[in-house]
Amino acid sequence: MGTEVNGEYGADQIQILKGLEAVRKRPGMYIGSTSTRGLHHLVYEIVDNSVDEALAGFCTEIEVVVNKDNSVCVTDNGRGIPVGINHKAGKSAVEVVFTILHAGGKFGGGGYKVSGGLHGVGASVVNALSEWLEVTVHSDGRMYNQKYERGKVMYPLKDIGETKKTGTQVTFLPDKEIFEETVFDFETLRERLREIAFLTKGLKITLKDDRKEKPQIRTFHYEGGIKEYVEYLNKSQNPLYEEIIYCEGQRKDIYVEVAMQHNDSYQDSTYSFVNNIITPEGGTHLAGFKNALTKTFNDYARKNKLLKDNEPNLSGEDIREGLAAIISIKIGEPQFEGQTKQKLGNSEARGAVDSVVTEQLTYFLEQNPAIAKIICDKAILAQRARDAARKARDLTRRKTALEGSSLPGKLADCSDKDPKNCEIYIVEGDSAGGSAKTARNRATQAILPLRGKILNVEKSRLDKILVNNEIKAMITAFGTGIGEEFDIEKLRYNKIVIMTDADVDGAHIATLMLTFLYRFMPELIRQGHVYLAQPPLYKIEKNKIVRYAYDDDELKSILEEIGRDGNNKIQRYKGLGEMDADQLWETTMDPEKRILLRVNIDRSEEAEIDVVFNTLMGDKVEPRREFIEANAKFVRNLDI
Repeated sequence: MGTEVNGEYGADQIQILKGLEAVRKRPGMYIGSTSTRGLHHLVYEIVDNSVDEALAGFCTEIEVVVNKDNSVCVTDNGRGIPVGINHKAGKSAVEVVFTILHAGGKFGGGGYKVSGGLHGVGASVVNALSEWLEVTVHSDGRMYNQKYERGKVMYPLKDIGETKKTGTQVTFLPDKEIFEETVFDFETLRERLREIAFLTKGLKITLKDDRKEKPQIRTFHYEGGIKEYVEYLNKSQNPLYEEIIYCEGQRKDIYVEVAMQHNDSYQDSTYSFVNNIITPEGGTHLAGFKNALTKTFNDYARKNKLLKDNEPNLSGEDIREGLAAIISIKIGEPQFEGQTKQKLGNSEARGAVDSVVTEQLTYFLEQNPAIAKIICDKAILAQRARDAARKARDLTRRKTALEGSSLPGKLADCSDKDPKNCEIYIVEGDSAGGSAKTARNRATQAILPLRGKILNVEKSRLDKILVNNEIKAMITAFGTGIGEEFDIEKLRYNKIVIMTDADVDGAHIATLMLTFLYRFMPELIRQGHVYLAQPPLYKIEKNKIVRYAYDDDELKSILEEIGRDGNNKIQRYKGLGEMDADQLWETTMDPEKRILLRVNIDRSEEAEIDVVFNTLMGDKVEPRREFIEANAKFVRNLDI
């Protein structure tokens, strides 16, 4: 038993990786991955260094340029990296910053009280993972320059002349030997840089893309900081009051900023940040905010007789219904919990946020009784709806206990009871459902046909959602429960496959289903259980040979391959119902041949995802029209 290993294993077999070799050997340890996400992380690491200068009060502008060769140039007007000799290292401070891991002003040397970013490994890691990197520093009337290739110094820091500017410019080209993909995505950069600008009041960030004939330029500059971030989150909503509630203060060495505003929706859009980095799993700062919010509103409602003596307290969930909020703290030594480092663990952060919010929110509510009443009234309505939803759930449980079967009647379940082997197809319409039931593998594939379009949950409270027949059928079939009762361990199928027609109506139905899953069962998406089936658009037949094309480009390619002549029979499928069971199995359901798209959520981008769902599924027409116009160029194969 075991495997044979050639050679010895002793002290001399332990590898010592010098300098930045360790980074090149194990890049994932430093930037998360070598995928497109890791690629973009390089830009954020350099930008974070410039943001540190802004947080310290020395930088007002940052420019990020994607050059024609796909290198990136980041320029700031801060103080410039120190150019003198670092006596511990015996080389210039610039060279230390770019060639030694964990070197810089972020590690207790007094350079910065707080710093952006998560790892503090910034410049040296970017240098190690670039084909080349060049830094130019403007400081004390002189300009200095140094260049590196794959982390190695090409020449000592040199003085290249006079300057009237101050600041640092870093240009780098990601290494193709390291990254799976080396092309930067403008939209990905735009979203993160906008977020940084929101979180750093007054900082102006310009993003420029020089890769096209006409350069793309976006400028982000928010004097209102996170107050403008809340405005942005609410742009597709109807705010319940005009003023954005803003709390700001410092407790010991923790700087706390909170901005919030309720809208007439039923979703809670609360996002927390530490040193400009989103904390998708929250942590102590978020717990402090929630505690302050719940306690302060209940105290106010009791004191002002908005809640009767015999009525229970409002829950945090009631008060946060329709809330858009940003919690941003700056802390010297952040401690993160969990494997993914997405949850703040500093106990002192809870008290700091709780104290600042309680004090300033209490004052705000006393000064603005009309706004206070609007929020309390909405929370009381939410409380009643939650109670109605609980009763609806209890009634459903009692009925299923009496009937002895908890699964919906129209579900054609699979015979295998091991969830790992099972998948459920959510199918639009009875005719497609009939074909799918005939086509499926009965052992592992369940079919749930839905009649028409399901409820738009973006515009509905939970009590209304729970009495909708189509949604009830999905909740029951999945087995996980919903909302606060959700338990992913009870999931009955490893894959949930949304299968709709390849047209505008089908896309709308799929979007309604995804909205429901994202709002009430987000872990199904986060853990990779949700898929979109990809039915073909065309059937091509020639000399009894049948081929399928999934888009116009593939159709063109097939026709070029088989020749364009009178023997070609091309059928354009208008819907799943037009396929017989054999065709549906062969093209869309056979695990050996089908194409499934997995729906993914990047937790760090959930604020942006939230805005997209609000825009597409909310009440306001104008933001939806603008979104569709801006994104129409990315859309293919819609039957318009």
